[in-house]
Amino acid sequence: MKQVVQNYKSGELALLDVEAPACKPGGVLVRTAFSLISTGTEMMKVSEASMSMLGKARSRPDQVAKVMQSVATNGVGATYRKVMNRLDSYTPLGYSLCGVVEEVGHGLKDTADVSVGDFVACAGNEHALHSELNWVPKNLYTRVPSGVEPRHASFATVGAIAMQGVRRGEPQLGDVALVIGLGLIGQLVVQLLSASGVRVVGVDPDAERCKLAERLGASVCGHPSSGEVEVAVGELTGGHGVDQVYLAAGGSTNEPVELAAKLARDRGRVVDIGKCRLDLPWNAYYEKELDIRFSRSYGPGRYDPEYELGGRDYPIGYVRWTERRNLECFLDLIARGRVDVEPLISHVADFGTAVETYRRLDEGELKAVAVLFRYPGVGPGPAEPSLTAAIPDRAPIRTSQRMGKVRTAFIGAGNYASSMLLPHLAEREDVSLRRVVTTSALSGANAKRKFGFAETSTDVDATLADPDIDAVFVVTRHSSHAELTRRALLAGKAVFVEKPLALSEAELGKVLGAIEESGNEALQVGFNRRFAPLLHEARSQFGRRIGPASVRYLVNAGRLEHGSWYNQADSEGTRFAGEGGHFIDTVSWLLGADPVSVYACATPDQQDLQILLRYPDGSTAAITYATSGSAGFPKETLDVVADGRVLKFDDFARASVYARKRWASSRIPKGRDKGQNAELDAFVTAVTSGGPMPIPLESLVATTLATIAVQTSLASGAPVRIGTSA
Repeated sequence: MKQVVQNYKSGELALLDVEAPACKPGGVLVRTAFSLISTGTEMMKVSEASMSMLGKARSRPDQVAKVMQSVATNGVGATYRKVMNRLDSYTPLGYSLCGVVEEVGHGLKDTADVSVGDFVACAGNEHALHSELNWVPKNLYTRVPSGVEPRHASFATVGAIAMQGVRRGEPQLGDVALVIGLGLIGQLVVQLLSASGVRVVGVDPDAERCKLAERLGASVCGHPSSGEVEVAVGELTGGHGVDQVYLAAGGSTNEPVELAAKLARDRGRVVDIGKCRLDLPWNAYYEKELDIRFSRSYGPGRYDPEYELGGRDYPIGYVRWTERRNLECFLDLIARGRVDVEPLISHVADFGTAVETYRRLDEGELKAVAVLFRYPGVGPGPAEPSLTAAIPDRAPIRTSQRMGKVRTAFIGAGNYASSMLLPHLAEREDVSLRRVVTTSALSGANAKRKFGFAETSTDVDATLADPDIDAVFVVTRHSSHAELTRRALLAGKAVFVEKPLALSEAELGKVLGAIEESGNEALQVGFNRRFAPLLHEARSQFGRRIGPASVRYLVNAGRLEHGSWYNQADSEGTRFAGEGGHFIDTVSWLLGADPVSVYACATPDQQDLQILLRYPDGSTAAITYATSGSAGFPKETLDVVADGRVLKFDDFARASVYARKRWASSRIPKGRDKGQNAELDAFVTAVTSGGPMPIPLESLVATTLATIAVQTSLASGAPVRIGTSA
């Protein structure tokens, strides 16, 4: 295998062929997918190696002191041979990576801690090296949460370093903090502080890094000598000074500690995370009685061989945040979107170009905050199935309010519209049923007679162009939904479209393009189950969820009648494509998140489906969509398991929650209310008030992508990653 090494005496960097490590007990063998170059710590070491012997001595006075002590103890000759032998040896580089577990060592196989094939983030300058294979002990790796990309997970170690520094500062809500040095660690500190409710001021001589930090959450950033930072601190703190200063800078200048003393408040805290010069100006620090703290790497456990090599954890009751728990916490923040490392990635280099990449960094040819090595043959590649959609920039939420009734038009008046939607709308005093558009004149006449439409039509274009129509209901066959929705949005109408919103990525893209072009985001998809009163009550009784959940959703769909247009998969999409969004949306609403991956398998005729959804916090949902079951069994049964509780939901008729105190709904069903009335009420209210639509656009898009991804997964036999981007 290949590994990056350096000779500290000569400065030589090499990509060396070495023997692969064995998988020892108490750890795992990991094949690297991405490893992170620390542009601070590593590049400092690389630069030092290219210095003369005198330069090396000047840069490391601590090591010179050790040499002098050895001379006094062992003599000049023995010490010289010892030092030269150590300098003239290859040493490894790297300490932060993400990879795939290839083998689990003895002592871990029965712990359910990790399995072969899992992605893990790894730490340690002896175990998470720039190397194709690494053996990593138990407390220096953690499993990567679902939805976190391997390249992002490779930041976990530097994230833990930044996190430990922030913990040492003990920030509180409403504090103001100063971050000096906006390199990789400083940028992460800015994001962690912002996520903690702290207002952040940043300092760095590089204007681009200042702009990046402001984009990632800092209030103001500037050059240390510009005066802008001092003014900002005065305004944010009422002249008192910042509560904490985080030193994330390097170099030989003493300016960071002097600036820290100047801008800190009385009895503020100064935390050293980087490796900068610390000649403390005694008067300045004494007069304010500043609390000076050091942050030791990734957290408690660092440099303790019993923890790092022996696998002996610290009891959580005594040590809340260890190295490994910091790694887990940082990955969780990425999974939940609280920390974004993608903007920090300046360059991704193939591992085979490692030596050239280091040279370019050392000589300043490549200017970067973070650089990744990408390893061959591991992790999600370009061929991995994925579906994405770009959420358009939209105009601010509509604020105009309607006076009088909402004037509606229906495009389509089939069985679902006539039985589930129109009966509710016909009874509302705040809705005017102005026009029904059908391909058959007779069906339009029937709808007019039954529900009181003012007029009928077969002309879609004229209806969309009519300024007297406020809202359009698209209740046609599936293949026409996306195009009619697109046209109605461009016409400035509020749109209620029955599921599915789209049958393909391309169709979805056209709908989103219409939103971006028109600025009109008044879109609702008929996902009614999340509005069902009994399901709302059951979720309320279940209570707030803390940990990840497991969901089982059985849809006993039954067989279709012969000749049903739902069987026209070539033109109308599969049966699941038509109605599967209902069930995905219900699960996502229950979990309060959108899915990040979909895996599906099916019986040979592809009529009965098993669909596995994964969510950002590690929750999973298994949806069984079956057509071969008994008609006497309930159509929909749902279980949610989390935090020692179970929610059981039976076909919109009964519900129960098993917890410390059990709850059950009434034993006498009051009819299966699947939420259509409440759904329509929410839509009409949004149109009337000019407020946001009942379901966020991002969720509508994610559910549509997940529904489309089922067929993609069936075709590829692999999980499909899904996501949205701004």
